[in-house]
Amino acid sequence: MTYVVGDSCIKCKHTDCVEVCPVDCFHEGPNFLVIDPEECIDCSLCEPECPVDAIFAEDDLPDDQQHFLALNEELSQGWPVISEMKPPPPDAEEWTEVKDKLKYLER
Repeated sequence: MTYVVGDSCIKCKHTDCVEVCPVDCFHEGPNFLVIDPEECIDCSLCEPECPVDAIFAEDDLPDDQQHFLALNEELSQGWPVISEMKPPPPDAEEWTEVKDKLKYLER
């Protein structure tokens, strides 16, 4: 099993989660983070750190976000690893309550 970054992270991209990851499985894109399922050791340390509740255990991934499992796997293959916390985007708070943000994902 792996952990999966879902819709809530798009355009919020808080990086609190990356500092607690013992295996550096997070990868950073322009406005989204993903978890490499091959590297994730299912430690669950990242999930409570996310201020927008964007991280789910694979088994707890909501039905309407199942496509994020494949998306995390795909994007983690091309995006660089991130292991240190960075400031969120300046407009992150404006995006916190927005739903269905996949159309805003920058690859």
